[in-house]
Amino acid sequence: MTRILRRHLLATTLLISTSALASPAFAQDAQPAQLGQPQTPAAADIAQQQSDATTPDTQGTGNDIIVTGTLFRRTDTETASPVTVLTSDNLAKAGVTNIADAIRSVSADSAGSISTGFQGGFSAGGQAVSLRGLGVSSTLVLIDGLRSTNFPLNDDGHNAYTDLNSIPFSAVERVEVLKDGASSTYGADAIGGVVNVIMKKQFTGVAGTAEAGVGEDGYASRYRANLTAGIGDYDAAGWNFYINGEYQRDGRVSVQDVGFPFNTTDLSSIGLSDNNADDSSLTGTGANGTVSAVVRRTTQTNLNDPFTGGTTETGQYTTLNLGSCTNGTFTVAGASGGTGCRHDTTYEYSQVQPKQERFSFTGRLSLRLSDNIEAYALGSYAQSEVDIMGLPPSVRQRQPYGAPPTVASNNPGVVLPVWICPSGVDCANPATAGRQLNPNNPYAAAFANDPANGAARIYYRFGDILAQSHRNNEVIRGAIGLNGQFGDDWNWRVEAVGARDNYRQNSFGVINIAGLRQAINTGAYNFVDPSQNTDAVRQMIAPEVVSRAYTSMASLDASIAKSLMQLPGGPLQLAIGGQVRRETLNNPGINPDLENYGNTAAAFGKHTVSAAYFELSAPILEQLEVTASGRYDHYSEGFDHFSPKVGFKFTPIRQIALRGTYSEGFRAPTFAESNPRSSFPGFVNLTPPCSFQLQHGATPGPNGTCTSTNPYNQRYAVGGGFQGNPDLKPETSRSFTAGLIAQPTRWLSLTVDYYNVKKKDVIVAGPDLGRARDLYFSSNSLAEAQAAVASLPGYSVGAVDAIDPLFPNALPRVLVINAPYVNAGYFKTEGVDFSATATVPFSDTVKFTSRLDVTAILKFNVDFGDGVIRKYVGTLGPYELSSGAGTPKWRGNWQNTLEIGDFSVTATTYYVSKIKAVAADEVSPDDDGNIDLSCENAELYPGQCHIKRFIYADLNLAYKVNDNFTFFGTVNNVTNERAPLAAASYSGTNYLPTWHYAGVIGRVFRAGASFKF
Repeated sequence: MTRILRRHLLATTLLISTSALASPAFAQDAQPAQLGQPQTPAAADIAQQQSDATTPDTQGTGNDIIVTGTLFRRTDTETASPVTVLTSDNLAKAGVTNIADAIRSVSADSAGSISTGFQGGFSAGGQAVSLRGLGVSSTLVLIDGLRSTNFPLNDDGHNAYTDLNSIPFSAVERVEVLKDGASSTYGADAIGGVVNVIMKKQFTGVAGTAEAGVGEDGYASRYRANLTAGIGDYDAAGWNFYINGEYQRDGRVSVQDVGFPFNTTDLSSIGLSDNNADDSSLTGTGANGTVSAVVRRTTQTNLNDPFTGGTTETGQYTTLNLGSCTNGTFTVAGASGGTGCRHDTTYEYSQVQPKQERFSFTGRLSLRLSDNIEAYALGSYAQSEVDIMGLPPSVRQRQPYGAPPTVASNNPGVVLPVWICPSGVDCANPATAGRQLNPNNPYAAAFANDPANGAARIYYRFGDILAQSHRNNEVIRGAIGLNGQFGDDWNWRVEAVGARDNYRQNSFGVINIAGLRQAINTGAYNFVDPSQNTDAVRQMIAPEVVSRAYTSMASLDASIAKSLMQLPGGPLQLAIGGQVRRETLNNPGINPDLENYGNTAAAFGKHTVSAAYFELSAPILEQLEVTASGRYDHYSEGFDHFSPKVGFKFTPIRQIALRGTYSEGFRAPTFAESNPRSSFPGFVNLTPPCSFQLQHGATPGPNGTCTSTNPYNQRYAVGGGFQGNPDLKPETSRSFTAGLIAQPTRWLSLTVDYYNVKKKDVIVAGPDLGRARDLYFSSNSLAEAQAAVASLPGYSVGAVDAIDPLFPNALPRVLVINAPYVNAGYFKTEGVDFSATATVPFSDTVKFTSRLDVTAILKFNVDFGDGVIRKYVGTLGPYELSSGAGTPKWRGNWQNTLEIGDFSVTATTYYVSKIKAVAADEVSPDDDGNIDLSCENAELYPGQCHIKRFIYADLNLAYKVNDNFTFFGTVNNVTNERAPLAAASYSGTNYLPTWHYAGVIGRVFRAGASFKF
């Protein structure tokens, strides 16, 4: 019996004597008990027991509700489309405290999902869901059925989404997740599905919660509190007003807190590679050096410009501050060796979780204007702050922005000159007043009369300048609505919503090129003893950079519905409506003038969308309901799209129902993808192929492998530069679902749903980028590599690295390859969702409830337009999408609650299947178009074939003291399971934040109380 199995069996026995293992299945499909109309008494009893998921959506409607994906009021929540409901009660029992964690726990969330733990992305600080793995921009997030505005920073520089951090949690009644295409109702972006956050409609009295917690080892603190106060009896007085406020603060967690292997890139102790260039070589040559400055003698072609270092270095490396090596030293023998300080900058500076702080205020006024007309006004303000820390900035051995990557100009070595002089004065002139030998250059005295040959090429990270960003995001949103009835059976509604997302980023540690040039040329910065530098000098090199961006959205929506005639199963209903929506984005990026190194992603745009839609509901028989809907959208950019959908639900007997849908949808190009002013660079980590390494001194091995100690051959970041393409078409999709709903007994209900989605004309950033890199690396010279890359239409070499000093005549590494956005190929995914709910009342005071939510992905294939099928299921593909967390074949969750009087205990277990550490979007196809995904071809991280499965459980205890007070406690990851090793991950240090975060943080304890008067 394995250690993990023993732990989980022990946890099961201790938590709930029956079967207390559980998993994120507090997600349940919406009321499987309500199979059809009329309900039997047994089904009605079950429905009453599960009434949390059927809180009326509008005032005065009795038991009628509106379910996500339909325009009609219903008496049951089981539509033709599968809908998962997360109720506030289920979420509380699971110990979930924010919307992001709630939604991302749904098993249908897959590849491309964004967690705050992924801090290195262009959209760091935001959180998003990616239903069916089709990307965050193919999942539509609504609040009370209405859109909000998008986060100003696009994921991967081009995928738009609504930031889940901006949605208040304690004002939420429930969340409905429609796991089906819904463009026929909601328009663009609903290809993968819809997340509809339903806010509280009314509240009277005062209620609140306070909670605090911390990890077992003293880190991962969390504090949260919320308060809601409301007045007005809507049923009696015709009005209600409430206001809600909430606050949450999560403490920073560094890699030093969590321990090996999540605190270093040196995995040599467990038989894998040492990718810590700071420790495995003197300088990390060709990389970024260490916080102990290292130099090697070279030439300088322009004595007034330290960015004109030579291409060839000579002699040994010299560490400028060798006397202050806090971690000891190491020595490399040979003519090009030397002695250096040991460092592990990942350990010293990286973090697992940023400090996060968010608060919000929400208010709602509900009015009954007459017997037939109701109105509401909702306003909210949410602010989220995230502090992200990273590795210190470095002296990059490459050209500043704008320099062409040609052989003639590409000698970009940054050097410390022999002579320094006052700013703006000719250093090359011996008669210059104030000129003096450079105290930072150990070769200065020996080459005082030959300064062109005495320059010191420097490899250095500015350990005294923190690389940090403070990201502040505020969302202001307001909505008003009217709904009513007239005549016998006319129902209407008019709603308007406006939202603006203001984003501000204060960046520290972003190198200013002009400031660095001045600091080196004048000797202002002390590289020998950085502690002597003043704040003014540090600000010269890396001034605080403040960047701002915003999005806005305003929408007017109206619809009317009528019963046309009576059919055997009920009324034939028709609804028609229209919408006008205005959206804008202005994100000039952190570096709009190309003055600083750093994130240069920028996006701009605005458009108006006009739409008309309809829905028809036909209960042809008591056992058969057929629905049809369609929507036409027109974009001011000049394109339009019609999206149809049909569905059915058939209930042959009261215990079983069959359902299915067919729909077509679309995703409009985002502003980042279509606006020519928009651009961004995206980076992934890779190891150069053996053909390239052999040029740089590697030793050939068996089966095409090679070994190398040259730092130039190590894993490094390579990017793609992309620019908006106004000729893009919308992505289109077709999807169908088929499902079974069963209630074999009063206490058990089950659903099984098959889905199949194909998305065509997929907008891809550089679909041939992998091929372009292969062409580059297989070349023998820079000129040959440039020509090879340019043979692909729209591709070019954007920037190359410094020349390898050990092999100066070999091909340099590529840093950036420019590539276009294009409509290319398709995505096709299919799988099965399974959910189950068991509610067993043992007695009047004892009840057991079990909920299961599982998704199995059967297929996720991608063709980038080249006819090559890339298979992602069970692998780290798509590796270049968002956080590169891959596509686990199975995701499952199981929640079990035992209630005994006023006491309840809930165990929730989370499961992610193993992932093969290969990715089809990182492996080149052979001549026949086949992609080898065997472990022998695992280029992402040679030596690790699989990332193991991950299972962990949370425990929640609650005691209701009386009707006014409840005390609760939560233990996250109760058995302290460790995350599996994922050495190929670039979003976390040897782990995947999307799936394995809890196993890095470890066991966490939280306790709190809630009250209501």
